[in-house]
Amino acid sequence: MLELNPEQFILKPVFATITCEPNWQWKRKVPLPNYDLVYVWRGEGELILNGREHSIKRGSCFFFHPGDWVTATHNPQKPLLMTYIHFDFENEPIVKPVAYRIIQDTIMFESLLTRYVRLFLMETFGAETEAKLILKQLMIQLLREEQQDEKNTPLMQQTLLSAIKEVANYVQQHPGDHHTVESLATRANFSPRYFSRKFKEIIGQSVRSYIVEVRIKRAEHLLCYTGMSVTEVSEALGYTNLHFFSRQFKQYTGKSPSEIR
Repeated sequence: MLELNPEQFILKPVFATITCEPNWQWKRKVPLPNYDLVYVWRGEGELILNGREHSIKRGSCFFFHPGDWVTATHNPQKPLLMTYIHFDFENEPIVKPVAYRIIQDTIMFESLLTRYVRLFLMETFGAETEAKLILKQLMIQLLREEQQDEKNTPLMQQTLLSAIKEVANYVQQHPGDHHTVESLATRANFSPRYFSRKFKEIIGQSVRSYIVEVRIKRAEHLLCYTGMSVTEVSEALGYTNLHFFSRQFKQYTGKSPSEIR
């Protein structure tokens, strides 16, 4: 049962929906004194919460606790538009949302946030009472999505594993293509940062290291069995600098390409 009485919320006068200035930075010298709910409507950035880095994008939602250490920056070309609400609890609830998640039902969540801010900007009758009810609804939605994640975890893990392995196989089949972390992440339908982290967890090495290893193994095969020259192999595998290819080849095999050939 959810022990979350609306009357337990202590509302703070600090709340807003704002577009951050191009040079905006959030660098607190002291930990947070209250609970903060922060939601991102649009923009891009990076946030570090208690030493852990998170990418900020549309749908990002943070639930900060008193004592949290937070710093953040954003892309000036894609400034953040976000809503934040500061509050406390009279009696801290046993169950609270996780610190970070990407909201799935953005329409409902954004509707609640908009209503909360308007209540006070327009000096609505009964604003504080309704605001506490809205906060409870926001907490419920966060907890509900968290429970749904737990139900979907096996399926999500299977989908992630399939996507990463498909990309790894794609690189093996096309070793001469100009692969980048960004292009492969797009193929897997993940953000570059998330893709890089999960690729290393599943494959056991970084994306760039894997690409080079696949190319060198293919180069060994071509040099041994096809009669292609070192220059031809280098060009076939996407290298524009023969000396760089030779140096990288020797780093991985211990021998120069001409020795293998």
